[in-house]
Amino acid sequence: MKLACSDNKVNVVYGLFVALTGILDITFIFMSYVLILKAVLSIASQRERLKVLNTCVSHICAVLIFYVPIISLAVVYRKKFLRPRFWFLHTPAMSVFNISEEGISTFFLIGIPGAEHVHLWVSIPICFMYLVAILGNGTILFFIKTENSLHEPMYYFLSMLAFSDLGLSISSLPTMLRVFLFNATEISTDACFAQEFFIHGFSAMESVVLLVMAIDRYIAICNPLRYTSILTSDRVFKTGFAFATLCILLVLPFPFILKRLKFCKKSILSHSYCLHQDVMKLACSDNRINIIYGFFVALLSLLNLMFISVSYVLILKIVLGITSHKGRLKVLNTCISHICAVFIFYVPIITLAALHRFAKNASPVIRVLIADLFLLVPPLMNPIVYSVKSQQIRNVILAKLCEKQH
Repeated sequence: MKLACSDNKVNVVYGLFVALTGILDITFIFMSYVLILKAVLSIASQRERLKVLNTCVSHICAVLIFYVPIISLAVVYRKKFLRPRFWFLHTPAMSVFNISEEGISTFFLIGIPGAEHVHLWVSIPICFMYLVAILGNGTILFFIKTENSLHEPMYYFLSMLAFSDLGLSISSLPTMLRVFLFNATEISTDACFAQEFFIHGFSAMESVVLLVMAIDRYIAICNPLRYTSILTSDRVFKTGFAFATLCILLVLPFPFILKRLKFCKKSILSHSYCLHQDVMKLACSDNRINIIYGFFVALLSLLNLMFISVSYVLILKIVLGITSHKGRLKVLNTCISHICAVFIFYVPIITLAALHRFAKNASPVIRVLIADLFLLVPPLMNPIVYSVKSQQIRNVILAKLCEKQH
């Protein structure tokens, strides 16, 4: 592709995606050996340790023989490409997201266009919503960690959802409060790129957790006798760690492909926080790589929603096979909390994406409100929905409150 005289950006992007997949393989290989080493160190006999490690020597050699040449070759080919983009090839004084002197170094966020005089009043419900979201998700995490009765797969997945909601709240909190409370709209490019990485990362994590929770509901309803043997605690933790790693790797390119863009005149963003699709629109250089990769990430999110829909179609098929009307309602009742969480998360995000893609002439006020709802509503509502609908969580919270009163 280096010999081509036409645009080869698609080749570069897809080649980078394939390379990232290869890096993911070596990451999982490394993780497996960390777990093996942990198991080996728990063996008392030194002779047995050496015996176990000896079974891995051949594979370790094969891994090194394969990856050392391929990584060296990739570094040789990519050295010129990487130098202006990645921090480890910069001098220490240079910033990871440093913008060239020719471009702008500050973006400007917006609150409610044309209603700046009411920002202080708007900040009151926003502060309250953030406070409830952080306390609610923190409470869910605390009780799931400390209460043995909640040490079950469904509640472990709920703790992952609470963690991603907490991350979303904390990621957007600083800029939204600065905009609405102090009318401080400036944000440096470094801070903006960092914020959009965390917002997209925790959003991707929440999307994946909702998918895993749908699979959890499917197994619980369609194969209840094998539920505990299929979803063991160890398997749940490994699944959560693997998907969290995938989400980080998925959104990791966003700051770097934004860094390569040149920002000349436009510097006003259309939200009170930074999003990839919002920032890239301000670029005066070619942003096709950003569009392609952003579209790829959006497709993966829609793929999660599609699998969630498929799981509920299969659940509905099982439910319709139950003869008792009371039995049907009892089974469906176990899914209501998750269905609410799916709607709470996906309705604002799909609406926001549609506004960005198809309704360019839509009112800026509508865009800002939908964008703020996307970050405020899921972290606020999920703890409330699960506390109200989950009798076990509700009982634990009420029991703790009664203990404190006595």
